[in-house]
Amino acid sequence: MTAAQSPAPQPAASQPAAPSAPGEGRAPSPGAPRSRARKSLRTAPSNWMLAPALAFFGVFALLPLAGVVVLSFFAWDGLGTPSFAGLDAWVAVFQNPVTLNAMKLTFLMTALSFVVQFPLSLLLGTFMAGHQRYREAFSVLYFLPLLFSAAATGIAFKALLDPNFGLSRAFNADFLKQDWLGSPNLAFYTLIMVISWSFVPFHSLLYQAGVRQIPKSMYEAATLDGAGRTRQFFNVTLPQLKYTIVTSSTLMLVGSLTYFDLIFILTGGGPGNATRVLPLDMYLTGFRSYQMGPASVIAVILIVVGLLLSLGLNKVSGADKMESQMEGA
Repeated sequence: MTAAQSPAPQPAASQPAAPSAPGEGRAPSPGAPRSRARKSLRTAPSNWMLAPALAFFGVFALLPLAGVVVLSFFAWDGLGTPSFAGLDAWVAVFQNPVTLNAMKLTFLMTALSFVVQFPLSLLLGTFMAGHQRYREAFSVLYFLPLLFSAAATGIAFKALLDPNFGLSRAFNADFLKQDWLGSPNLAFYTLIMVISWSFVPFHSLLYQAGVRQIPKSMYEAATLDGAGRTRQFFNVTLPQLKYTIVTSSTLMLVGSLTYFDLIFILTGGGPGNATRVLPLDMYLTGFRSYQMGPASVIAVILIVVGLLLSLGLNKVSGADKMESQMEGA
């Protein structure tokens, strides 16, 4: 057979493919669990790093709280041996007209202080968010109350509001000569004024920081749409401050349940019981009347109300599912 007549070469028989390793050459399914190798590459902090903070919180917060709850079922004068009293202290607290009046005053002070502080803080924080010189100078002066202690603030206002000297003598105005802290009709509202003066700068600082984080492009777009400053405030600023408002409101409402030092220095709960709110009533009951059981009951009530307020605000506002409102986030 000649070379021209030689048969064409036959194609080689296909060899069987080598068995591939499981999962090799296939895209992993979306629901497939991560491999151990990938789990070992995690860079997030270990949960054990929370242990020191949790231990500190447990020793200095949860343990004393448990002790207060237990003590609320005992009769104790602070010196002798506590004796179990069951629900006697709880019944006595809810039958005591002084404590019931203190509850009413506390809720009234919480509502009124929020009504005064919230709009002032929001407007001042928005105003001071600008970068003009006069706004920054005003911010420095207005934040000075944050540097003063509650004791110093209380002593200063007690002197300024005294009807015999202070502002009334400095300006010789009959309106200022009223007994602001000694009148049952004026003392409570005077306290709200002093409390607002002390805490509005702090909340204004929160709103100032929140406004400065709003992207400028949102205001530029609103301006192109023909929105003035008022519409920009309600349509841009307020929606973007949603979570700042939740945080500030929570601090205002829960913090109003802890007002003690200013009230103790300015009025001591008087005149009569006109300014005796629950924190002050707890102190006077425990350390003036030596009734630690009822005082512990009042403390538990304050804790429960504070937790309910905080959880309720977060639930209603949806702040428990916070997501970034920053542009591009």
